[in-house]
Amino acid sequence: MALKKILVTGADGFIGSHLTELLVRSGYDVKAMVKYNSFGSNGWLDSCAPDVAGQFKIVAGDIRDPYFVMNEMRNADVVLHLAALIAIPYSYQAPDTYVSTNVSGTLNVLQAAKVLETQRVVCTSTSETYGSAQFVPISEDHPLNAQSPYAATKIAADQLALSFNKSFGLPVSILRPFNTYGPRQSARAVIPTIISQIASGKEEIRLGSLHPTRDFTYVEDTAFGFMQEMMCAGNIGRTTNIGSAFEISIEETVNSIARVMNSRVTVIQDDDRLRPEKSEVDRLFACTRRAQSSFDWKPKHGGYEGFLRGLKKTADWFSQPHNLLNYKTDLYNV
Repeated sequence: MALKKILVTGADGFIGSHLTELLVRSGYDVKAMVKYNSFGSNGWLDSCAPDVAGQFKIVAGDIRDPYFVMNEMRNADVVLHLAALIAIPYSYQAPDTYVSTNVSGTLNVLQAAKVLETQRVVCTSTSETYGSAQFVPISEDHPLNAQSPYAATKIAADQLALSFNKSFGLPVSILRPFNTYGPRQSARAVIPTIISQIASGKEEIRLGSLHPTRDFTYVEDTAFGFMQEMMCAGNIGRTTNIGSAFEISIEETVNSIARVMNSRVTVIQDDDRLRPEKSEVDRLFACTRRAQSSFDWKPKHGGYEGFLRGLKKTADWFSQPHNLLNYKTDLYNV
């Protein structure tokens, strides 16, 4: 298939902005869909790399508006659907907003793709859909277990997408990244929380639980996975994990970040940052065999040494004063 015109929803966000840059550099005609706001802000696309700036089209609107989505998807060969609400703590407070954005928003994309006969749709999932690992490494056959309203909405969105493939033959697939990290990530995530506090001069770091383990994946590897997935016809109607196949605890992550930032820190447990007991996902560790066999998935930042390199790039970005100014390190970001 000649997949040239790409629409990225959620392009103003963390992963979406990196993916937009990668696609432009790879020669694609990219339309970036961002969330409308009265400030005219395009999120992280306002500070994208100089070689990419001005090389793609931006459209502002709301993924929850089916008419807007339908109109902007016209003439797109591929839709990479990343638009979502993703902060787990906020999903405890506003679950209805997560349903309307993550579930209804995804339905809008699927309905439009069906009508417009879009050549390929890739929907974004999350490792949170698995809940705490019942076996490791976690393959795509692992049971789904929503331990937060956020995870429940992502399971619903995934199942909608797969149902459109089974019911209507829609060429849609699911990419399920494990915990992505890197420059531009929100401080609601643990790695930016740690790095931004250290970069602002703090020696006491406030965190939630330290025992859970995660499979952290550098954002450049995640973005490349999206580009590979959209070109892999064999994965239509399937879900594919993206991860580093490397497991590390939050406590060990703190020590690793302190190492690359040449800092000594003390961790203080902040009860406000703890998830409800039954909502905490204790272990995530990806099996990436399907990605390896489908499109030769090889993360450049895999294993512990790769993790340290990714942390160094992330810490260097956050440590630049003009970047750190975007973060309020004295506040807990829900």
